[in-house]
Amino acid sequence: MKIVLVGQGGHSKVITDMIEKNNAGKVVGYFDDLYQEVLVVDGIVKGPVQAVKRVLEENPELKLAVAIGNNRSRQEIVSMLGLPDERYATIIHPSAVISSYARIGTGTVVMPLAVVQADASVGNHVIINTGAIVEHDNIIGDFVHLCPKAALAGGVTIEEGTQVGTGTSVIPGINIGTWTTVGAGATVIKDVPAGCTAVGVPARHTRKEGENQGVKNYI
Repeated sequence: MKIVLVGQGGHSKVITDMIEKNNAGKVVGYFDDLYQEVLVVDGIVKGPVQAVKRVLEENPELKLAVAIGNNRSRQEIVSMLGLPDERYATIIHPSAVISSYARIGTGTVVMPLAVVQADASVGNHVIINTGAIVEHDNIIGDFVHLCPKAALAGGVTIEEGTQVGTGTSVIPGINIGTWTTVGAGATVIKDVPAGCTAVGVPARHTRKEGENQGVKNYI
């Protein structure tokens, strides 16, 4: 499989390494707004993000991965390109443990030593980072990022666009709303609403836009 990546930062480096060292395909192009025009360097195509759609149209055998860690940027690029799901590569490291009863969405990346258990449903363009654990019956929305060693117990729902920080623990049955950030090392024992930041042990969230000043404990 020949793959082109949008993004050429740190996350892109990790995805390139996953693809090429584990015989999952070959990266043949990078598209990033570092570039002003399309060019070929040592056999690798490089160009601005807006050029990737034309390159894909001219080369139907190519697959695309949006190799950007920021959830909002990933969503905006996917929306801008408007490509069908089948043009995106789903990349899973061979050391990841994926239940045959789990669903992994298109464009999603599952990093080394991650675990996705039975009847978990992982959406599109998700990052399951190194060593993250998605237990049974989890529902992970589109454009979520589970950072390294985040651990979700059974029956957890993480809604679209949320980032769950490194080393975070979430107890069973919790719902975390859309476009929320859970800070590194947090322990989430109560539901967290959309659009806020939750930190601490146990986690508490800062106010959302339109709420009164202050924080709310989740204890």
